[in-house]
Amino acid sequence: MYRITKPLNHNAVLAFDTDEAREYLVVGKGVGFGRKPGERAERLGEPGSVQLYLLSQANGERGTSRELVERLDPDVLDVAEDIYEDACTTFGPIDQNMLLPLADHLAFAVARVRGGGALSNPLTEDIRALFPQEFEVAHRGVRDLEQRMGITLGDDETGLIALHVHSALDSSHVEQAMQIAQLTRACIDAVERITGMPIDVLSMDYNRLMTHVKYMVTRILHGECLTIDVNAAIRSGAPESYRAAAAVCAEMERLLGVPVSELEVGYLAMHIARVAGER
Repeated sequence: MYRITKPLNHNAVLAFDTDEAREYLVVGKGVGFGRKPGERAERLGEPGSVQLYLLSQANGERGTSRELVERLDPDVLDVAEDIYEDACTTFGPIDQNMLLPLADHLAFAVARVRGGGALSNPLTEDIRALFPQEFEVAHRGVRDLEQRMGITLGDDETGLIALHVHSALDSSHVEQAMQIAQLTRACIDAVERITGMPIDVLSMDYNRLMTHVKYMVTRILHGECLTIDVNAAIRSGAPESYRAAAAVCAEMERLLGVPVSELEVGYLAMHIARVAGER
């Protein structure tokens, strides 16, 4: 049995499960239409037509989940739900815990724009290239927000929303996805220092480098190790790229807080050398 604690809009309510003694954010088309506080219902929609998000009672920096939901503009919550559903359609079932952090991020973004502020995200193009499908989902959500609220968010905000989507795919944190983008940017900066020229972000070698960094970070975080040592050959054949790769791997250790195998240096250097034209 559910007790409606607060209707939020036509598509969302707060409801208390009296059997489990837990409160949920319930989202689904029409689930909040005509609902009244205190109303009781055996169910809140047909199976599969609604999503239930458990509201944590733990206090964080932004308060409890319930307090967060009550502060949110209903339109912002709708957009966050649309992005979640779009991501599920694009990628299959994903971590539903993305909804509230994403909605909170969108609320901040809207407040920034209304306050005349603008967010600068130097990793936007890296995020777009690393996570193209996630970026497209985010872009559709940004357009939805503009249609609903008349608020225009630029590509820099879209990139951060894409990180929220990506983090829900593999149960990682947004910070980890940001780290991948930061490390990719470190690689590109190293290559540009070697060549003295800007890198063509549309080139195949650029995309290969980014893909390699993404999987390298995943390997490191999962404790997986390479078994083939190419360091000597790369150090001899592409010394500048090898030095750049060693510097990036040192930065990787700092950002990730875990050791990086020396074997990773040679493989990263191979990709840097291709982009830099050193071999």
